[in-house]
Amino acid sequence: MNQLFEAIDFVENPVYEGIISDISTQQFSIVENFFTQYEVEILRQSLLRKHEEDTFKKAAIGNRVNENIIKSIRGDMILWMNEGQADAHEKLFFDKINDLVDYLNRTCFMGILQKEFHYAIYPEGTFYKRHLDTFQNDDRRKLSFVCYLNEDGWLPENGGELVLYLNENGQETEKVIYPFPGRVVIFESQILEHEVKPVNTERLSITGWLKTR
Repeated sequence: MNQLFEAIDFVENPVYEGIISDISTQQFSIVENFFTQYEVEILRQSLLRKHEEDTFKKAAIGNRVNENIIKSIRGDMILWMNEGQADAHEKLFFDKINDLVDYLNRTCFMGILQKEFHYAIYPEGTFYKRHLDTFQNDDRRKLSFVCYLNEDGWLPENGGELVLYLNENGQETEKVIYPFPGRVVIFESQILEHEVKPVNTERLSITGWLKTR
């Protein structure tokens, strides 16, 4: 009987199904309009407001146990998001993330139990060299997640594109992804090396990870 109720309650989500299909076949997914234009704008304003309050700090290399700021590798500034203290705008973000996590765990048995997200600002001239989103002493990150909060009309020449390094039939190829506003990129944290190319115009995003135990 419980299985019957679960089957009735479950509604397939085509956007989430597309993400699952993409990741299973190519290890990454690019989603347009994952957040509405309204949601993107209020998250952008939330980021800018907190930046004006001078609460951001220079990003570091390594996890929170072993952090070092290395300007030659990365130059972004970040502010960690606390779901327990989220305001109404941030709650919209976490509600959608939690809905995605519930769907992934229910349909793919991914075992995602934790998540961590931060606002990120790349000032003009900064970048993040090629790297992998996992650590020697912590391999819990399963999926990396980036949501771009740049202004409408963002142009490729503004820089700051994300480059994923793929292995296709034994040959390395590059997937270049421009940080257009509202675009979400999800990829396998422990498999795909990636980098952020130099930024010519200030670049805004929310970046984070879905984590297993």
